[in-house]
Amino acid sequence: MQETKLRTETPTETANPLLKEQFPIPFHSITAEHVQPAVEQLLVGMKARIDAIGSKQTAPTYEGVLGALDRATLPLDYAMAIVRHLESVATTPPFRAAHNAVQGPVSAFYSSIPLHPELWSAVKAVSESAEAQDLAGVHKRFLEKTVTGFRRAGADLDPAGKKKLEALDVALTETTTRFSENVLDATNAYELVITDEAQLAGLPESARSAARESAKSKGRDGWRLTLQAPSYIAAMTYLDSRDIRRQLWEASNARSTEGAYDNRELLSEILRLRREKAELLGYADFADLVLEERMAHTGAAAVDFLEDLRQKTQAAFERENASLAEFARTLGYDDLAPWDISYAAEKQRSALYDFDEEELRPYFELDNAITGMFEIFSRLLGIRVVEQPGIPGWDSAVKYYRLEDGETGELLGGFYTDWFPRENKRGGAWMDSLMTGNPDSGEPHLGVICGNLTPPVGDTPSLLTHREVETIFHEFGHLLHHTLSRVPVRSLSGTNVPWDFVELPSQIMENWCMERESLDLFATHYRTGDPIPEELFQKMKRARNFRSANAQMRQLGLGLVDLKLHREYHPERDGSVMAYSRAILARFSPAPLPDHYGMIASFTHLFANPVGYGAGYYSYKWAEVLDADAFTRFRREGIFNVATGADYRRQILEKGDSDDPAQLYRNFMGRDPDANALLERSGLLAAA
Repeated sequence: MQETKLRTETPTETANPLLKEQFPIPFHSITAEHVQPAVEQLLVGMKARIDAIGSKQTAPTYEGVLGALDRATLPLDYAMAIVRHLESVATTPPFRAAHNAVQGPVSAFYSSIPLHPELWSAVKAVSESAEAQDLAGVHKRFLEKTVTGFRRAGADLDPAGKKKLEALDVALTETTTRFSENVLDATNAYELVITDEAQLAGLPESARSAARESAKSKGRDGWRLTLQAPSYIAAMTYLDSRDIRRQLWEASNARSTEGAYDNRELLSEILRLRREKAELLGYADFADLVLEERMAHTGAAAVDFLEDLRQKTQAAFERENASLAEFARTLGYDDLAPWDISYAAEKQRSALYDFDEEELRPYFELDNAITGMFEIFSRLLGIRVVEQPGIPGWDSAVKYYRLEDGETGELLGGFYTDWFPRENKRGGAWMDSLMTGNPDSGEPHLGVICGNLTPPVGDTPSLLTHREVETIFHEFGHLLHHTLSRVPVRSLSGTNVPWDFVELPSQIMENWCMERESLDLFATHYRTGDPIPEELFQKMKRARNFRSANAQMRQLGLGLVDLKLHREYHPERDGSVMAYSRAILARFSPAPLPDHYGMIASFTHLFANPVGYGAGYYSYKWAEVLDADAFTRFRREGIFNVATGADYRRQILEKGDSDDPAQLYRNFMGRDPDANALLERSGLLAAA
């Protein structure tokens, strides 16, 4: 087994596990009591490092300044990656308090780096040197991006401006953290316990059993419905009781709009802080600040992109909704409400295609899906994934894997998986990088994939929906982008790419979930081992684009409300942010939205991070164009074509941000992307 080179630079050697980089991470040894002492000590050391790089004793060379800067904050990055991760997946009141206590000082430190006058002088000296003229490739790009990044972060501001910017960054960190915590707490605070089983009519047995287990876990009788995705989605899709669906829908879309977890003022405050930051840095709005270095470059270009897709989708959207309304009348629904849409649509899909997605669950057992996914991409990309038992995690359900080069056995990285919902874990699905290495220097990467999938119930294993299978593939795509990276500059490695490019390696993975050849590697009945019957597979394919215009319009609506909030909204002119957002989203809803609709107050993608997907939610659609188009090459050359897979690994997955993403795409495809590929895949090309 290849030896792992550990990066062990720390200010001092102590027993605090956050002060020494270890691979894998000893999560079982880390407690809330370690957080503040470690971070306080690390901040002292990190500030000294930054001062040293900017000092006159440091020669203004690329390696002395830029190389040192790229490595300078590694110990703090490591510690905070762990702290943020544990707060997301295993929070407790003491850990949350410790996490919140260090957020402000850490944010202030990172914000201070480009505001350090001596460091900025050293960076400029390197950029103006003769050595800089000879730089090429990733090193030239790193220098150029560093200079641009310093300027964008306020390096040229006067002392008063720098002080104000630092205060804005700290306030944004603290406010967005509270926003995220409120959403988690509001989600966990809600439950609907049903004691009369007759009220569960229509709910599949898998969801019914999960609801029973959920009630038992709380010492309750009956069936417990929650706002966690597996419970909520199943109820909204299948439950016959319109009243219960209404209660659940209203609870979900009113999260964090009142009471102890009210996010309305925090939402307005986040928008204000972002607007002030953009103006301080000389940008027209937050969207232009955020997007300058992304593929869209400006907020206006992102809006134009979304509006173009909206226009091409609008007619099909209206046809789909008219068809659903007509069908719903056969169910006795004269006027569809928002809580009726998923239910009526599932009934219509079943009638049109004789297809019930629940029929697929027995073929999508979680462990089989994961094993098959590893087999597919090991074959295609020349890698090997090996589970390594005995590596401690933060929960008994966590597993750890080694990711190796399939030919040489070289350890490229490791990763953890954590797939099931818990009350101490935030919702959604995500991948995070815990350590960014460089396999060429013997330093593997380390990452984590998390989800909130359908859990096992009793003796029945975790049986997934097709969408949940796509989620696993999606997050594994992010993980591969991280662990296969071979970029010598850490800041440009892996997923450190523009956010409208970062979803390409994840979204393209979902295509293999619709191909018979790949499904046959893992989609077998968990009891009999039989593959998906051909008739059921064909039904699934025929139903694939059912209401695809609605799915697209939902994403376009979220992208546009995001951009309008960050480009156009002003409270003095536009009034309540809730009403403003609701009016925009109403244009993209298949049913009228009630006045109290407040989804925006729990939209963590936009508001749970100082930047996050703020002004960048359009990235999902932007990257979907890229993934639909890029997959045409796999479809043309073979979805298991080893040469195509090797080219994709070499041109995209290994490259990080070492070159312009548009150029990386051209290197793989030989041309610029064709937006029609997305419309064609969605069955919307004729409508456009």
